[in-house]
Amino acid sequence: MSTTPPPTPSTAARRPSAGGEAWRAVSGRVARVAARAHQTWRRSLQVRVVTITLVASSLLVGGFAFLIADKITTILLDSARSDVRQRVTSGASYAAKQVSLYGQPQEAQLQETIDGTVNYLAGGDPQQTSGVVVAITANDYPNEIQTRTAPSANVQQLISPELRAAVADGKVASQIRTGRLTGKSTKYLVYGSPVPTSFGQIELYYLVPLTRQDVTAADARATVVATGVALVILLGLLAALVTRLVVNPVRVAARTAQRLSAGLLDQRMVVNGEDDLALLAASFNQMATNLQRQILRLEEMSRLQRRFTSDVSHELRTPLTTVRMAADLIFAERDEFDPAVARSAELLQAELDRFEELLTDLLEISRFDAGFAMLDSEPTDLVPVVHRVIDRLAGLAERVGVPIELDLPGAPVIAEVDPRRVERILRNLVGNAVEHGEARPVLITLGADETAVAITVRDRGVGLKVGEEKLVFNRFWRADPSRARQTGGTGLGLSISLEDARLHGGWLEAWGAPGQGAQFRLTLPARAGDRLTTSPLRLVPADAALPFGGPRDGGPLAIGPGTGGAVAIGPAPTGDGQRAEVRS
Repeated sequence: MSTTPPPTPSTAARRPSAGGEAWRAVSGRVARVAARAHQTWRRSLQVRVVTITLVASSLLVGGFAFLIADKITTILLDSARSDVRQRVTSGASYAAKQVSLYGQPQEAQLQETIDGTVNYLAGGDPQQTSGVVVAITANDYPNEIQTRTAPSANVQQLISPELRAAVADGKVASQIRTGRLTGKSTKYLVYGSPVPTSFGQIELYYLVPLTRQDVTAADARATVVATGVALVILLGLLAALVTRLVVNPVRVAARTAQRLSAGLLDQRMVVNGEDDLALLAASFNQMATNLQRQILRLEEMSRLQRRFTSDVSHELRTPLTTVRMAADLIFAERDEFDPAVARSAELLQAELDRFEELLTDLLEISRFDAGFAMLDSEPTDLVPVVHRVIDRLAGLAERVGVPIELDLPGAPVIAEVDPRRVERILRNLVGNAVEHGEARPVLITLGADETAVAITVRDRGVGLKVGEEKLVFNRFWRADPSRARQTGGTGLGLSISLEDARLHGGWLEAWGAPGQGAQFRLTLPARAGDRLTTSPLRLVPADAALPFGGPRDGGPLAIGPGTGGAVAIGPAPTGDGQRAEVRS
């Protein structure tokens, strides 16, 4: 006898996998449809208004339709009850007269009288086709009097024990039952009434089909439902039309505003009519005209300012060169002068150096403002760049008593950057940290991951007050105007550094807290043109603590700014790539 071999493990494994793939495909398609529907609901005012109108009108019309259909059904049923009750009353009276001549249920002519009474009450024709069934039963005398119906049918299935008991108690009772008397299931209104006789009581039943009433009620319900559906559709179309009249100008205004924000300042809305929407369009156009005029005025002023700065910087080059030559000559012969004159020559030389640096920075700022700054990227090892910056500032750090500590990886850190600009950024950051270090160590840390490189410069000086992290990159801003500069800076170093970082597509961020010093973080993409998402180093130092309580809850707490001046208060991050600041 041959048997079917069991499925191989590979086949058994593939079957649930195929079902799982199909289920995932269906669920993914449903999720996409739901997401598109949700997006349409959020973005389209017209869809929301039409949907709400349709739902509200459907509920309202559906409620009215239900009440009307129920009322029609009740009226038809009440009419049928009234008619059948009259027929039962008159039929019971007639039957009582016919059987009143008999004193015993065993009399021979009683059964014939009952048969004739049933036929008469049924309309005289035992085969009548109106559907009404008349029955006379005698529950007290089941052996002497047989149940008679016209037309002939088995009515026992439609006469419930409850109805039979109520009639036996001498009451006229009714109920609605569904059964098969003529071959198909039909709903009947069953009425029963007692028929008093000289020997006791018999029961008269009328079974009236409710087919006509059901058809009439169904037609009425269909008419009401069709009218309600048409009304709901009409209300939806009306809501869509009215909403479109209101939403279209708003959409036109939104598109015009987007074009204006993109720099197309000559875009205007079309004004039609004199209604409120036309007033909105006219007001929008007037606002756009005023904004265009003001923007053009500001652009002209900015252009003139940049041109003035650039022209002044260039024009000062010639007299500065002359003054520099004279100052160098005087400075070279200062040993032959009186001590006071020699000191004046030294001061003149120092201020000329600072003045020359200021002119150089002003020219660089003017290039950034004019959009002429260019990036010369090349693969560069940042470790030697950091060492060059430290070597250049070692004399200043030794003079002010600020030790510089390095935390650099042993392997090269390669990134596609402009080495001249990166070195200028680090020179400004380290020089600023040394100047504000308060004779405490300055820590320089270099880190990298697959997408970015980062350098942090940490000092432990007076720090920054809340809100000052938004100002440190402003031109010529100083936290303490009375503080003497150790490096003779121009006040433009951090502003130029920020522009250099932006030119690389990177971040330059600051954190600070009173009494805890400050930390600056430079983050650059490892490959030129990539977009930054995280930084290898955290902005808030791990040793930073809340000024009002210090570390708690199992870890240090930090307060500091994020990009754009946002401030974060909470546990300092742990691990590379985590960020404690709030980006805005």
